[in-house]
Amino acid sequence: MTFRIDLNCDMGESFGAYSIGHDHEILPYITSANIACGFHAGDPATMRKTVELALAQKVALGAHPGLPDLMGFGRRNMSISPEEAYEYVVYQVGALQAFIQAEGGVMQHVKPHGALYNMAAVDPKLAEAIAEAVYRVKPELYLVGLAGSQLVEKGLQAGLRVKNEVFADRTYQHDGTLTPRSQPEALITDEEKAVSQVIRMVKEGKVSTRQAVDKDIVAETVCIHGDGRHAVEFAKRIRMTLEASGIAVMAMGVKG
Repeated sequence: MTFRIDLNCDMGESFGAYSIGHDHEILPYITSANIACGFHAGDPATMRKTVELALAQKVALGAHPGLPDLMGFGRRNMSISPEEAYEYVVYQVGALQAFIQAEGGVMQHVKPHGALYNMAAVDPKLAEAIAEAVYRVKPELYLVGLAGSQLVEKGLQAGLRVKNEVFADRTYQHDGTLTPRSQPEALITDEEKAVSQVIRMVKEGKVSTRQAVDKDIVAETVCIHGDGRHAVEFAKRIRMTLEASGIAVMAMGVKG
């Protein structure tokens, strides 16, 4: 059996005078970049620079729309209607699409950020609104959602190509959702454990939950985070270990 995975990372999260993440150093090790679109992070100059950097490294480009919450980095739940979710996504995807087009690139995917992502994973109406927004902007785009979530299901129903996403450095609950960051042991800080979790999800289709029960999972793209102290070293390590384990690492839009 041939195994493959896309390796994605959230990028372009600097804002004004504030610099966040290690985009330049991480890009050589990933295959898809999720670029912030100005609501939870990012600004026009950062969006343009990140698109340029990713294109130079031949990394696939995606929009990373979030909630309008710079202070909370888009990680705080907000009470929004499906109509608002639709408008937020259209607005942000359209903004990034303009920069990508101006630089001669092509957008590959859309992956909601933070609280918007987690809310849409369990709320079918929000998920449907986001899927509709992506489809209306560009139906050829991939929609990335939490593996087995409402976002993936509604994306398929909308006629989109979808990718089930898993996380290297997050723990899972029995229902397949991520352990909230506010709870203990939400993050996996042991690099060896994080890499082993990814390899098992790809090769076995299983993940061990916080309740110590194995759960079936589909892993088509894996998210790593680029703002940690050892983010660059981890990106390099996971890329090398995946390939050494017989797992091909390639962008979601690449046939192979």
